[in-house]
Amino acid sequence: MAQSTQSESVVETAAVSEPVPGAVLIFSSRAPQYRPLVMPRAGVLALGREDMGGLPVPDEKVSRQHAELTFSDGLFTVKELGSRNGTFVDGVRIEGAVTAKTGAVVRLAQTVILLEADLRRWLAGQIKHDDFIVGPTLQQALDRAVVARSTEAHLLVRGESGAGKELVAHRFHEAGTRRGPFVAVNCAAIPASVAERLLFGAVKGAYTEAKTDADGYLAAADGGVLFLDEIAELDLQVQAKLLRAIESGEYLPLGASTPRKVTLHVVAASHRDLRAAVAANTFRSDLFYRLSQFEVALPPLRERKEELPWLMRHALVGLPVELHAAAVEAALLRPWPGNVRELLSETRKAAATAQTESASVLRAEHLAPQAGRQVDGGPAPVTTRAATISAVRPGAPPVPSEDDPDRQAIVAALSASGNNVSAAAKTLNMHRTQLYRVMKRLGLLEPEDGV
Repeated sequence: MAQSTQSESVVETAAVSEPVPGAVLIFSSRAPQYRPLVMPRAGVLALGREDMGGLPVPDEKVSRQHAELTFSDGLFTVKELGSRNGTFVDGVRIEGAVTAKTGAVVRLAQTVILLEADLRRWLAGQIKHDDFIVGPTLQQALDRAVVARSTEAHLLVRGESGAGKELVAHRFHEAGTRRGPFVAVNCAAIPASVAERLLFGAVKGAYTEAKTDADGYLAAADGGVLFLDEIAELDLQVQAKLLRAIESGEYLPLGASTPRKVTLHVVAASHRDLRAAVAANTFRSDLFYRLSQFEVALPPLRERKEELPWLMRHALVGLPVELHAAAVEAALLRPWPGNVRELLSETRKAAATAQTESASVLRAEHLAPQAGRQVDGGPAPVTTRAATISAVRPGAPPVPSEDDPDRQAIVAALSASGNNVSAAAKTLNMHRTQLYRVMKRLGLLEPEDGV
C-alpha cells in the first residue's frame, strides 16, 4: 500500500505547473539514495523509519516517529519528535521546531534529506550512475547539449573548474549521427609559443626542428568534435585563425602556403566570463558570437547536491571504508570550489586518514578542515544557525544555550575546522575522546557517534 501511495503521488505531481514542495532523500544506512518526498495535501510530511514519504527507510537508527516537516510562505518547519538519535538541520542538532530555507540539509540519525521548495525537476529525473554520475540538475545541461548537436551548431560551455565541462562535450559528441573522432585540448596547458603549431600543425621546414609534416589537433578532429577547454587562454592571433577554420572549413598549417580542408564541430569551454573578456579586448567578439550559438551553463556541484553521496561512494570503490551520514552531511555544507574533481580527491584522502586509524567508516572528522572550502582567503560559506535556522514559537523546547562558554568555544572550533573533531580538539587543547564526551553532553553529537 505504501508503494502505491508513493507512486501515485509522483504521477500526480510530476506534470503540474505549480511548485511542488517537499524533500529529497539522498542517503540512508551508509548508502546513497534517491527518493523525492512530496509534501502531502494534509501539509505534514512524516519523517520516520516506517514512513518517509510513503515508504520505509533502511536506517534502523531512525525512530518510528522521528520528525515531521511542514511548508508555508516559502519556508520549511522541521519539528523534532523526541527521537532517540536526534535531528540535525545544517549540522546543528535541534529540539522542538525550527524553520529552514530550501536547500537546507536535514539529518535523521544515519539518513540525510535535502529540503526543496520545488521538486518537479527531481520527480521527473533520476540518478544515473553507469559511466558517469548524473543527477536531474546536471541532466538539464546535458539535454541542452544534445539539442545543440541536433541543430549542427557549435557549443559554448560555461562552468567552474572541475564541474564536468568535458562530460557535456562528450554528450554533444555522442548525440551526433556521424560521430567521428573526439579530440580534447586543454588550452590552458599549451604554451603560447606553440599553440598555433599544436592546433593547426606544421609543414616540414616551418621551423628548425620540423623535419617532417606534422598534423595538429584540427586535423585529428576532422569529421568529429574538437573540445577546446579554457579557450580564453588562446592568444588573439590564434583565435583569429581558429575563427577562419570554423567559418570557412579551411586552415593553414604553420609554414604552409596551401590551406587544408576540415569539417568539425567545436565545443568551447571556459570558467571565465567570455563576455567580460570580449569587453576587455582579450577575447575576439566575432569568435565569441560564432561559438555561442548555443550555450550551456554548467551548474557547480553545490547546486547538484543530490549527486554528492554517489560521488563520494564512487571515490571509495575498492576501499574497505563505508560512508557515515555525518560525513555526507559535512560535505553537503561545504561549497567545493574545485567541484567534482576536488570532492573525489578529498574523499580518497579522508578514506586514507580513516584507514590509518583502523576505522572502517569515513566520518566527518576524517575530512580535512579545508577540504571543500574557498581558497581565496575569504570566509567559507558555511551554513550556520543564524543563517538558516530559527526557533518558530515561544513554547518550543529550547536548544542547549548558545551562551554556554564550553558550547560556544566548541561550536567556534568546530566551525573553524570544518567539523573536523580532531582538529577542533587540538585547538581546544583537549583529547579527541574528551571532546566527543563534551559534545554529547551539550547535544552536539548524536548518541551513536561515540569513539
